[in-house]
Amino acid sequence: MSTTLADASRTTHQEPGRRLLGGLNWLVVRQHRAALLTLAAVAVLGAGWLVYQRGRMAQVLEAAGWPDEPLPQPAFSSGGVGLTLTALGMLPVLLAVFLGAPLIAADQEHGTARLVTTQSVSRRRWITAKLAWCYGSVLVAASVLSALFTWWWKPYRSVFQAHWSEGAIFDNTGPVLPALCLFLTAAGITVGLLLRRVLSAMAVTFVFSMCVELVWDRMHSLLAPARMFSYPLDDDLPARFDEAYELDRWIGSADGHLYGWGLCAEETEAASNACVKEHGIVDNVIQYLGFDQMPAMQWTGAGILLAAAAVLTAFTVWRVSRRPLR
Repeated sequence: MSTTLADASRTTHQEPGRRLLGGLNWLVVRQHRAALLTLAAVAVLGAGWLVYQRGRMAQVLEAAGWPDEPLPQPAFSSGGVGLTLTALGMLPVLLAVFLGAPLIAADQEHGTARLVTTQSVSRRRWITAKLAWCYGSVLVAASVLSALFTWWWKPYRSVFQAHWSEGAIFDNTGPVLPALCLFLTAAGITVGLLLRRVLSAMAVTFVFSMCVELVWDRMHSLLAPARMFSYPLDDDLPARFDEAYELDRWIGSADGHLYGWGLCAEETEAASNACVKEHGIVDNVIQYLGFDQMPAMQWTGAGILLAAAAVLTAFTVWRVSRRPLR
């Protein structure tokens, strides 16, 4: 039986296996494989660390007889808890500096952007692919770590020294951590696009991110309407307010007029009692945020951060689409 040349060619040359990714997606992943693999490793190792620390805390508390038995003060001291809170708190800044800032700035500085954008792929498709892979990896990693830390903290929140309203807890649980990571990463990308130099972009992004962290920490109390509660002057605050975050405190008269807390802080008890009687003061009044408001506050904050990230992303896509990258 005779064999044609075409048949021989088909038998000696097999078709190459199909790649999981192709085209532009393959190029983006290939170009940023080191950053993506590092982020995946951080997510995996961080998840393992959180599971380990939760199990360790559970063992310590069980051995101490908690919650039936009171714990010694401080309630729970562990270097692992402090290290975890520090690492989670720095995660958005590190992502912005080492992933966001160089994402486009490195291509501009090395001339890769000019080469890629002169090919058949449009600049908009190119930047969309880069942003999609960057944001997707950040969102997955941050969501995993946030979910696991929330799973650890929620049943043992009374043991943690940090209050739920503090950034160490508020920013690292629920939807806030992924939203903050996305916003600062988007900010880093925008800074890199405008400065076109990697080191300059990283430095400016770091300063900007630290400023955002400070401002954001002060915004927590603005994310929900404050509540008011009055109780008799000589009574203690009810136990149900143990987890409340107190914003302000006054003393009030029977007709509802509020005075500053130190109004009757006289040198002698007799003088203080006379001041209280003169102003008709009968109540303590506090302004507070309840623990039950925490989820709504976090989703409101996350919405603000995601909206800001969307604005920065839209600007980045618009600028890349309209102007050549040099």
